[in-house]
Amino acid sequence: MIPAGRLGERVPDVRKIAVLRANAIGDLMFSLPALEALRAAYPAAEIVLLAREWHAAFLHGRPGPVDRVEVLPPIRGISLPGPPEVETDTPQPWLARMRAERFDIALQLHGGGLASNPFIASFGARVTAGMRAPDAAPLDRWIRYVYFAPEVARYLEVVALLGAPPVTLEARVSVTDADRADARAAFDAAGPYVVLHPGATDPRRRWPADRFARLGDRLAANGYRVCITGDATEARLVDAVADAMRAPCARLCAAMTLGGLAALLADASLVVGNDTGPLHLARAVGAPSVTIFWAGNLINGGPFFRGRERALGSWQIACPECGAENTGRRCAHDPSFVAAVSYD
Repeated sequence: MIPAGRLGERVPDVRKIAVLRANAIGDLMFSLPALEALRAAYPAAEIVLLAREWHAAFLHGRPGPVDRVEVLPPIRGISLPGPPEVETDTPQPWLARMRAERFDIALQLHGGGLASNPFIASFGARVTAGMRAPDAAPLDRWIRYVYFAPEVARYLEVVALLGAPPVTLEARVSVTDADRADARAAFDAAGPYVVLHPGATDPRRRWPADRFARLGDRLAANGYRVCITGDATEARLVDAVADAMRAPCARLCAAMTLGGLAALLADASLVVGNDTGPLHLARAVGAPSVTIFWAGNLINGGPFFRGRERALGSWQIACPECGAENTGRRCAHDPSFVAAVSYD
């Protein structure tokens, strides 16, 4: 193990690097500075991201550090966000194809490594690197996985093991002409507009809909058009905010591709929402943003800088319904734990 915080030796003669990072939108944003560092350290190498179908669609033809995406099959023990799938042991034809790639480096940026470290090791790469929780197998080069740590810094520390120092601390996503065309097909962006995103995977991280509605009305009164965004699972949240607003607004629920959303966010005067993927994407495309964080998530996902970002945090850890602390474990209730963030 190379001690944390020390720059490791660069691996010689690297032609091809596999990176396992198959999580959600925000997780990809957190890993982009590390991938940029990897690209700078190994400019001639092909960087292959092992990820999901949406990663392949979003990154195809998009400028950035990733050269190619290999879509993962459902694999036992490796959590892949999205519709429930039947997990299996790694399909042998797929694994044989990965071994045939003859990766020089296999990098685990997916999590603690209980299932993902043996998976990465099975590729037969010359060097493996990544994170290791106490119950996970070691890789050739690894750092301890500690949950409460800034995500961007965590992955930068991992790639530093491979002699790749940071080149940026911020995720950067390029917006393409195709993205802008997709956004225009869903929303006529004539004049200044703001985007409200009321959703989040965990209901406890959601600011109440009536607060978003009140904010939307205030912004509309100041001359901004208001867009409310969400994915297909968040239609009720989008409707709850829109129905509570007095001013007209655009309901953009599952109305465009992720690239189209990136373009919509990039051209917004302001984006306001909970700690969830689209808000991290908004930061990556340079949109001014206000993100509402719950407790420790501000440690993990909060922005490093405050020039174009505002981070508002709620430190409510006791359930408003039963009083149980929700730090080490979760109670059975799903109220908002960020309602204490005031509208003002």
